Amino acid sequence: MKILLVSDYGTPAGGAEVQLLGLRKELRRRGHDARLFSSSARPEAGPRGQADYECFGTLSSFRTIVQTANPSAYHSLKRVLAEFKPDVVHVKLFLTQLSPLILPLLRSVPSIYYVAWYRPVCPLGTKMLPDGSECSVRFGAPCYSNGCLPLHDWAPLMLQMKLWRRWRGVFRLIVTNSEATRRFLTADGIDVSAVLSHGTEVRDPRPPLSPPPTVSFAGRLVREKGVDILLHAFAKIVQELPDARLLIAGDGPERDNVHRLARKLGIASSVDMTGHLSRDVLEQTCEAAWVQAVPSLWAEPFGIVAVEAMMRGRAVVATAGGGLSEIIRDGLTGYLVPPGDAQSLADALLKLLRDRAVAERMGAAARSDALLRFSESVFADQLLELYQHAINGEVRMNGAA
Repeated sequence: MKILLVSDYGTPAGGAEVQLLGLRKELRRRGHDARLFSSSARPEAGPRGQADYECFGTLSSFRTIVQTANPSAYHSLKRVLAEFKPDVVHVKLFLTQLSPLILPLLRSVPSIYYVAWYRPVCPLGTKMLPDGSECSVRFGAPCYSNGCLPLHDWAPLMLQMKLWRRWRGVFRLIVTNSEATRRFLTADGIDVSAVLSHGTEVRDPRPPLSPPPTVSFAGRLVREKGVDILLHAFAKIVQELPDARLLIAGDGPERDNVHRLARKLGIASSVDMTGHLSRDVLEQTCEAAWVQAVPSLWAEPFGIVAVEAMMRGRAVVATAGGGLSEIIRDGLTGYLVPPGDAQSLADALLKLLRDRAVAERMGAAARSDALLRFSESVFADQLLELYQHAINGEVRMNGAA
């Protein structure tokens, strides 16, 4: 089968990109001709792009205009479709670089849209208001009046949202990564054909646990990830377990605030901040952790970092809500706690940090569950079935194209 994967970025810099590159590898391993089309946009110090085809992309101040209407993406994709002649097109991300201009090109080829976040119904992709509460209104004037978007971004992004909705019927199937994502889309009038959880590469289990009891966090240092709540929870933990360690792997706009809060709480000497790490280095750095913390303040669309930790045999303590509630089996593969509750987070982490045998048992259960539900092989099996549905014309219409 000839499969064209389409996504805004072709670098292994984020979870969505790593997952898509892994999917391409798995599809090729099975003998399919899978190729990736993306933009050239990438972080200045980030890894090189790994796409088979590229169009123009940018992270500059012109990005809002480009993601609303990217003529380079249109012309480049038109040429790729004519030359490659794919049997099916799998679109993952297109609203932050490629723009809705590419959608009319898909009218003549079986296409599916795999939705990995809330961007199709929210210009920020978070469905989260500036005060941290969940947004429950449809995109439009509230995106400006609630302070989510400045006026110079609001106007083009409203046009972008309208264009994508006008042309969404080009997709024979719209698939989401979780029931949480599906709920947000269907509440906004978008028909979802199926729910299919992300897959991740099968990795060797981590080595047996050894002291000190360590908590790991991996992700961007942004407000919605709840790193401040984790620091407050960890301050409570070290009162009971003075030798406990907290490993924070990631970078972002909240980095300096995280450093300051750790010093203010008196735990800076117990916290290791590594900055951004490549995937392989991240795994090596975190393999000694007893538990993975995912203290998000928003309803994560999925939570691939939790799945990756489980695949290595690490229990996960995460916020209840969003896709995380669908990944963690509370009390078996980890614990779910209320968002923003530092005491509950500390209590759950302590259950694992106090008792190495419990952490080992839950970690083993987490790995077994990840192998059963979240391997790349399982994901590819299910995707190939959906590709065939699209090719055969077994569709659910999603509006006029």
